[in-house]
Amino acid sequence: MSAVRYFNPVGAHPSGLIGEAPSGYPNNLMPFIQQVGIGRRPHLNVFGNDYDTRDGTGVRDYIHVMDLADAHVKAVTYLLRDDIHGAHIHNLGTGNGSSVLEMVKAFEEASGRKIPYKVVARRPGDLGSV
Repeated sequence: MSAVRYFNPVGAHPSGLIGEAPSGYPNNLMPFIQQVGIGRRPHLNVFGNDYDTRDGTGVRDYIHVMDLADAHVKAVTYLLRDDIHGAHIHNLGTGNGSSVLEMVKAFEEASGRKIPYKVVARRPGDLGSV
């Protein structure tokens, strides 16, 4: 058995045919940024700017979906080895965190679109970095 753990996937397949397009309320940052970028939302809410981080906004370890796909294949390939038995846990991440404002800036640079945002109160339970 293999457990693959990750928390902040972002991105799409290079073809653009497969990617994140939530039909309801998004579960992570990038779809919110994208929705602001295409005019579906007037601005991005940034939940707190007083964390003990580089720019005061929350920092997370984002990982590209294609890297996750590769990791899943490698996890299955690993399990198929004759010398592998039992349960295995694979924690996936880049080891490099990006802040909310760094993600906004990266989107702006990649898309050429300005992302207006408003700093609002922290959400209960949010950590500065994970």
